[in-house]
Formats: sequence, structure tokens, C-alpha cells
Amino acid sequence: MFARKRRDRAAEVGVRRYLLAAMHALDPIVRFRESYDQARKLEVFDPSRAALATSDREGRPAVRFVLVKEWDARGFVFYTNTESRKARELGERPQAALAFHWSSIGLQVRIEGQVQPVSAEEADRYFASRPRGSQLSAWASQQSAPIPSRDVLIESLAQVEARFRGQEVPRPPFWSGFRLLPARIEFWQDRPDRLHDRLLYTRDLDSWRTAILSP
Repeated sequence: MFARKRRDRAAEVGVRRYLLAAMHALDPIVRFRESYDQARKLEVFDPSRAALATSDREGRPAVRFVLVKEWDARGFVFYTNTESRKARELGERPQAALAFHWSSIGLQVRIEGQVQPVSAEEADRYFASRPRGSQLSAWASQQSAPIPSRDVLIESLAQVEARFRGQEVPRPPFWSGFRLLPARIEFWQDRPDRLHDRLLYTRDLDSWRTAILSP
């Protein structure tokens, strides 16, 4: 019921503008930005949250939520401990998929493609923009590694706080980002009676091909 009320509200402010006749007009990155801006006004959760799917060298899949804070024509960027499970899997198989779901506007966006590391300069710039607490936690946590108890993590954080007290926190050498280079972007717009709108953009060199998919 609550989700339906949010969708009704979205319709009232003119968010649901995904008529098939107009879908071919926009670059998918432009469309993503417009949709994100609308979701940012209405979503209960952080609209940058997306499910990230990876797989290991044997093809076994894994999925988790990440925050995608940067995107442009080059791709979609997320950051992590480079010793984490997701980073290890991306090193083995540098392909991934992202899925955003913004229930407030009834929209899913699916993105698939190859993944490459961001530059050190990009990682430094983003790390410097993070809250100090998040910076310290990046140093304190050996992401994905087993620990005997939470007390170990708290003690590690206390040591890091003492180490960097009174000074800026530099980016850890084991913390950086990845950019997903989109080869496919699909917009799935909720419609009544399950007659949803699905538009697929497929990369074709420097342009995009579009196809309407059956729901």
C-alpha cells in the first residue's frame, strides 16, 4: 500500500514520462540522470544504492548493494577495499552488472559491461570527499576477512583514530574504485496490468542502438 501511494504521488508530479514514443530520443546516460534526479526527491533510501553482481573464475555469482556516487558517459563508478571479495572477483572476471530500483517512480535500471579500475587521482579525490568517519573505517576494516569478534574491529578503529589524530586521513593503498563501462542499459518502467515498458540500449561503437522488449 505504501509503495502504491508513493507511485501515485510520483505520477502526480509528472515523473512517469516514459511513453514508448519518446523513449528513443534520449541518450541513456541523460535519461539515467533525469531519472536519478526524480528519484532523489522521492526515494526513502539513498537513490545511489544499487545491486552489484560479480562472479568468480568458476562462474559462481555473488551480489551485494553498493553506492554508485559517480557516473558519466564513461561509466558508473563504485569504491571498495581492493582486497574485498567483490574486488577479487572483478580481478578474476572484469565484468559486472548493476541494478537500480526506485520504487517511488516505478523504475528499474539494469546496466551490464566490463569493469576497469579508476585512476589513482580519481580515487584520491573521492576519498578526500568522504566523511572522516568513513575514511577512518576504510583503514580499520579488512573488508570480507573473518574476524573473531566485533571488539577486534572497534580496537582497530581506535588505533587508526590515534594514528591520524590531528591530521588529514590519506587514502589507504588497498582502497580504490572501479568503473563499469556500460555495454547494455535497460530501463524498466512499471505499468498497469503487467504491461511494463522495457527499453534496451546496446552500445554500438560510439552510439547506442535501442530495442523495445516485451515485459
